[in-house]
Amino acid sequence: MKAITRTVYGSAESLSFSEVPMPEVGETDVLLQVHASSVNPYDWHFVRGEPYLVRMGAGYRRPKDPGLGIDVAGTVTAVGEKATRFKVGDVVFGLARGAFAEYAAADEARLVSKPDALTFESAASLACAGNTALMAVRDKGEVKSGMSVLVNGASGGVGSYAVQIAKSLGAEVTGVCSTRNVDLVRSIGAAEVIDYSRSDFARQPRRYDVVVDTIGNRTLRDLRRAVKPRGTLVVAGGGGGKWFRPMALALKTVVVAPFVRQQLRGVMSAVTKENLETLSALVMSGDVVPLIDRTYSLSETPVAVAYVEDGHARGKVIITV
Repeated sequence: MKAITRTVYGSAESLSFSEVPMPEVGETDVLLQVHASSVNPYDWHFVRGEPYLVRMGAGYRRPKDPGLGIDVAGTVTAVGEKATRFKVGDVVFGLARGAFAEYAAADEARLVSKPDALTFESAASLACAGNTALMAVRDKGEVKSGMSVLVNGASGGVGSYAVQIAKSLGAEVTGVCSTRNVDLVRSIGAAEVIDYSRSDFARQPRRYDVVVDTIGNRTLRDLRRAVKPRGTLVVAGGGGGKWFRPMALALKTVVVAPFVRQQLRGVMSAVTKENLETLSALVMSGDVVPLIDRTYSLSETPVAVAYVEDGHARGKVIITV
């Protein structure tokens, strides 16, 4: 089968489009014929091997696993001996191992059935970014009807989902984005949009019940300035850097949290069957609309990864197989 592989850490140009063996299927796994996947910051961090702490599990000098990609939507073609939730022919979406490929293996616990009305491309955009946004807004932010919520990075993959999920919970949402994305963020439900090139949300007088930061481009002090005295800050994104920078904001949040009245929380995204079903229901009800920026073929995955790493994607970038 064809797959995107890597043998060294480096830029997206180091990725190869190669012929590889079919993946091994564990006892509780299913084998999927992949129809679509999507690119996440998670992917380019592992392409680069940065921050270096990711190499503790992925391989210090070179990647242990040549595969790449986690979001998946596809058709079950085989099931493991102890897999009971799905049968051959079922159409599913969720997380897989090495999803930038024609076939990928996935733990059945991290998959759910795909509704017929949900396209493969939209389904493939949900698991990583949608789940992170759901946990940030609903679980960590504890957003309720009538609350004011600010989302920094509102036009990105996680941010665009966070805006829509917060609105679906009855919040008044303010999105922060660049000039070119103002209309887009307003179209997905933001009552107010702040163009960061013209106005600094951390220096304005308004404060919010919940601030969700999805990109990690501001200091903890700046973010806290936008939060009400007893409000909540949720850190759901990192940034670039070879050492600790991508995790610095989350670490500072943990250190400072016990000493302030505001609730400072990070997000460790754990994809569950229940969360995937919730996201599917939100899309089917029309409360959430996946934003697809660009679509690439499997062989064009290196270009897609480089585009996402560049930081200007609007919503999700999809790989079709």
